[in-house]
Amino acid sequence: MTNKHPFDDFGINLFSENVMKECLPHPVYQKWKTATRKEDALDRPTADAIAHAMKIWAMEKGATHFTHWFQPLTGSTAEKHDSFIEPGDHNQAISRFSGKSLIKGEGDASSFPSGGLRATFEARGYTYWDCTSPAFIRDNVLCIPTIFVSYNGETLDKKAPLLKSAEAISKQATRIVNLFKDKDIKHVNAMVGLEQEYFLVDKEMYLKRKDLVHTGRTLFGSVPPKSMDLRGHYFGSIPARVQAFMEEVDEELWKLGIYAKTEHNEVAPCQFEIAPLFIDANVAVDQNLIIMDVLKKKADKHGLACLLHEKPFQGVNGSGKHNNWSLVTDDGQNLLEPGDRPHENIRFLLFVCAIIEAVDTYPEMLRMAASSYGNDYRLGADEAPPAVVSICMGEDLEIVLEKIRLGENEIDDVVEPKAYAIANLSYVPKDTSDRNRTSPFAFTGNKFEFRMVGSSRSASTTNIILNSIVADSLCKIADKLQGIKYIDEVRKKSLDICRDILQKHHRILFSGDGYSSDWLDEAEKRGLPNIKCYLDSISSLSSEKAVAMFDRMKVYNRAELEARVDILTEEYRKSVKVEVLTLLDMSKKEILPALVREIKFYSDAQNSLGFENSYYQRKIKHLVSLLDNFDKQYHDLKQKMENRQQYPDNMAKAQYLNTVVVPAMTDLRSVIDQIEDAISSDNYPYPTYDDMFVSMQ
Repeated sequence: MTNKHPFDDFGINLFSENVMKECLPHPVYQKWKTATRKEDALDRPTADAIAHAMKIWAMEKGATHFTHWFQPLTGSTAEKHDSFIEPGDHNQAISRFSGKSLIKGEGDASSFPSGGLRATFEARGYTYWDCTSPAFIRDNVLCIPTIFVSYNGETLDKKAPLLKSAEAISKQATRIVNLFKDKDIKHVNAMVGLEQEYFLVDKEMYLKRKDLVHTGRTLFGSVPPKSMDLRGHYFGSIPARVQAFMEEVDEELWKLGIYAKTEHNEVAPCQFEIAPLFIDANVAVDQNLIIMDVLKKKADKHGLACLLHEKPFQGVNGSGKHNNWSLVTDDGQNLLEPGDRPHENIRFLLFVCAIIEAVDTYPEMLRMAASSYGNDYRLGADEAPPAVVSICMGEDLEIVLEKIRLGENEIDDVVEPKAYAIANLSYVPKDTSDRNRTSPFAFTGNKFEFRMVGSSRSASTTNIILNSIVADSLCKIADKLQGIKYIDEVRKKSLDICRDILQKHHRILFSGDGYSSDWLDEAEKRGLPNIKCYLDSISSLSSEKAVAMFDRMKVYNRAELEARVDILTEEYRKSVKVEVLTLLDMSKKEILPALVREIKFYSDAQNSLGFENSYYQRKIKHLVSLLDNFDKQYHDLKQKMENRQQYPDNMAKAQYLNTVVVPAMTDLRSVIDQIEDAISSDNYPYPTYDDMFVSMQ
């Protein structure tokens, strides 16, 4: 008798298309397929049939409750559980789940931020089934992916705009593809692969650090003698404890139909990565949110804590969520595949130029879409791309694009990759260009890798903005090509459009070292924005340029954009507030007493000798100076934090926190880090970086 393989359970907790095909009558299945293509809405009888099949399937797998699983503007997911059980005749319990319950639910919208879209006393909000993302079972609960809107239809979530943006780019990309008359394409999908980076630390040590518990990052901590100096972590042997954790994560995700494909150590100690396969952007975001939740829950089961913050430890690499993005037609053509002769692939060049135009037109929004308050501590730190948005196309493609820009009629072939021999291998091929890990937005063969995105955030906003701005650029291109009858004329006009775009937007192209200070100087000369603080990028979301673009693409209205600016600003303000109050609390209750104990220890030692000792004298003097400096910086931060109340406006208060309070936090941290280095481990009250890193080896 053979043991059951984990792959045997792949997708058993997913109400997938294959499951629906098996358990639904064919006409019902076809109506659902039509609804997923946005060609028609689900009628009530069809919804009832799907709900019945879904309930039977879920209950057979032990599910007792269902929930409309949605993504409010808090950056996380939300759910309200309702049981299938209802009273029947003669007080007997029966199970019931109707099409009405499947398609629409009602939640308390006042419990979630709306940015002024709702009055505080208005509670009604609705969830509507997203039939393009499959339902799934977790912890005996049937989870139904849904959008979340107010009673008047304004979006209160991140999924609804993502679906709208996907529809926008599909429409505009389809227009262009069909102008080339290769095939009759009906739909183009934005496809996404999300690489999720994270840290693992021992749960017991995690609980001893209030800063990690309350803020997700260490607010102080001295970098140990060995952290990243030897770079021995990346692709190294995975510790047995972590391997056991990863195995359970994989099995859970596989049961949910998520192709957890790649996992490995990352560069920093205690840092790891998991990456699934490419999939439709909407489903990819859903799956990434599930992955983050599974990572946290499985870590807890193994006595670990999963840290998704972009910069949990100062002085070591932080975590990103690389957003690999491409466009694929309904018959499987990758529109970003250059082919063997990219200089002759006019359609490919046209799509690339549309993306170049979009990125250069809206760099501030992309900076906002990729980041968060926590990501400010990661970007530009010789570990992640700088805050300056640029595009790396690779050496060979940039040569092609430059020749188009200069109007050269003859574009030479790209140099063929060479090969070299190794031992008994026949050959090892050489690429014509290398991967640029310092580029924020890099072309990587048949997709763009947006490397700025922070690890803790939902990838919804990133892909909403990316889809929307590229769709807008494609729309302008399609309008210029519309009405041209002959394919040769379409190709000629397309090349002219590419040339015009490259002449206007070539400043965004950069293939060099994004970490260098020379690039920052060059970027300034080119007029590229360098937005170092996330807060300064938020307002770009409601600029007149952005409002007009989102209106053209039918993704957001002005009120929805202004609401999101308000919510993001408030989120920034509250994040800083929590960090400051936590830092002050830890400083007063633990760091100060520890320092006093250390001073007393050396004072007692000095007194016990009966004569002055130069070492003890120097040590006491240093510790006392640290005490004085600590007292000064502590009260400075406390006073500045109290002064924030004089700024009643949300943005003004946030700006004050950014420019005045955050630097004061840095000053206090600097003193505490010196205290950690100066006092004995017996007196230091918290697990150090070294303690946490060594415990995971």
